[in-house]
Amino acid sequence: MPRFYARRRTSILAALTGLIASVALFNSPSASAALPTPVSAATAREYLSQLTVATENRTGYSRDLFPHWITISGTCNTRETVLKRDGTNVVTDSSCAATGGSWYSPYDGATWTAASDLDIDHLVPLAEAWDSGASKWTTAQRQAFANDLTRPQLIAVTDNVNQAKGDQDPATWMPSRSAYVCTYVRAWVQVKYYYGLSVDSAEKSALTNYLASC
Repeated sequence: MPRFYARRRTSILAALTGLIASVALFNSPSASAALPTPVSAATAREYLSQLTVATENRTGYSRDLFPHWITISGTCNTRETVLKRDGTNVVTDSSCAATGGSWYSPYDGATWTAASDLDIDHLVPLAEAWDSGASKWTTAQRQAFANDLTRPQLIAVTDNVNQAKGDQDPATWMPSRSAYVCTYVRAWVQVKYYYGLSVDSAEKSALTNYLASC
């Protein structure tokens, strides 16, 4: 059963409102993130064997070198598009901001009813991409990576979980929800393979071990 949270409540009325919303969610279908399905474990193992192993270099990195949350359609940017894709019964206003709905975070199994409690995670972090080859890309290529809705690269997750992950790779960070580990590593390898990014030795070892259990 997903865990439900109500944060940033400032009054008894607000707390009761959150409780009512949670009860309603227990009686409705569970929300689930709609990350594009990654390649199979067998394909991921094949891809991993072809990735270049190299040391990482963060010299010159800036998040601003990866233009992100670009306009996707109408008034909707990448973040808002992922929130609509990954949520259930999402309601948006005229500027495409989510004003209602529910979101299930597969990293930790939590369900949220406020979009402000969600971050859009770059599954392969921008800094990690820079370290492993994106420093040589054009700005247009980095923008495409940062806003990729086709590969399993963007997903709505609990904000503080995403912040705890930061720029870490699978050698030092994995989702706490074990049921999602295989999906996560398959997606990681697919994204790195598609973009021709390298892996460092510790990262490859971790990925190899996780994929062996998939």
